[in-house]
Amino acid sequence: MYQLILILFLSAVIPAMAQSDPPKQSKKSSRPDNLIPLPEIPELPPDPDQPPIPPDIQPDPELETQVTIIKRGEDTIEEHRIDGELIMIKVIPRIGPPYYLKKNTVGSNPVHTDEAGINVSPPMWQFLKF
Repeated sequence: MYQLILILFLSAVIPAMAQSDPPKQSKKSSRPDNLIPLPEIPELPPDPDQPPIPPDIQPDPELETQVTIIKRGEDTIEEHRIDGELIMIKVIPRIGPPYYLKKNTVGSNPVHTDEAGINVSPPMWQFLKF
């Protein structure tokens, strides 16, 4: 019986002690009192060795990648062309990661030989992106 009373007493007193303020001690800060802020970083002057880019140079629109987006059901197909030549196809399926079909530029890569005239490398998935 005394053990039960002791357990009830301790279960009421211990949470009350935990909520009370701890005894005041001298506050020791981990930072010294004589800190001063760092100065602002000045902007660097322009590099004289590197000439500025002239504003009148325009990119050649024929060398820009032209992307055609085709929706087939719930899948999306992006055709990438440079100067009208098909370079790469990106297939974005409804389920799963997108994969790429690129023009085979190296003769040692395996190619699909199901149909005559197809020169496409096997499907490629992107594992890492830097």
